[in-house]
Amino acid sequence: MRDDGLERAINAVGGVTALSRTLGVSQPAVSGWKRVPPDRVLAVEAATGIARTALRPDLYAESELATPEAMDEIAAARADTYALLANLLWQGPDAALLHRLASSAPGEGVLAQARQALAQAALAGDPTAIAREHFDLFTGLGGGELMPYASYYLTGFIHERPLAEVRTDLHRLGLVRTEGLAEPEDHLAFLCEVMAGLIRGSCGTADITDESFFTHHLQPWAARCFTDIEHAEGREFYRTVGKLGRLLIEIEIQAFALPT
Repeated sequence: MRDDGLERAINAVGGVTALSRTLGVSQPAVSGWKRVPPDRVLAVEAATGIARTALRPDLYAESELATPEAMDEIAAARADTYALLANLLWQGPDAALLHRLASSAPGEGVLAQARQALAQAALAGDPTAIAREHFDLFTGLGGGELMPYASYYLTGFIHERPLAEVRTDLHRLGLVRTEGLAEPEDHLAFLCEVMAGLIRGSCGTADITDESFFTHHLQPWAARCFTDIEHAEGREFYRTVGKLGRLLIEIEIQAFALPT
């Protein structure tokens, strides 16, 4: 029997199929959930609008969460960008997400310009064609054009030491692998999702902060992966995703290098 938080999330998006499609998780896996897995709480919250404190009150208490006023504008923008990248790396956007992206307000700075380019690509894009871009880039019939894993970019192989190091830190953070998730935890989408949670304060320890997690697990390779996405031929929508991700990583590297 599903708990109340998961039931509310499913109802909010119109059923198990809709939720699984939004999250990029197989329908049988979501059907088997009794409650939202810890590492999927933030994604479900973003997809459904159901607060994490309602989805998993055993993990998130109202008093423990930073209020919107307590999170500065820059931190909120960082977290939102990481969460968006995670969503787009897990799966191609549906029509509703494309509409929200196309409605993004213009702003100043290189990240805002990259978001505007993404908005224009969303406005011009077709959900089916963009889903095909995602499939060709990251899945394919015999493997995708890209391998968005820390292990692959750092060693040339998957399931190597970088994955073990990610798993060690995820264990220390109390984050567990979602049942039925086929991708290893050093997938770029997974790491972006964790970064969003660390920035928002929904996870973290005294010695695992957004800066330490970024420095250890993203800084050595993520910009190269996003650059490869940015230069993927014939992938007009995902090239804008790649540019946004590359710029975010470059800005983060510069910001964390500043003296405190």
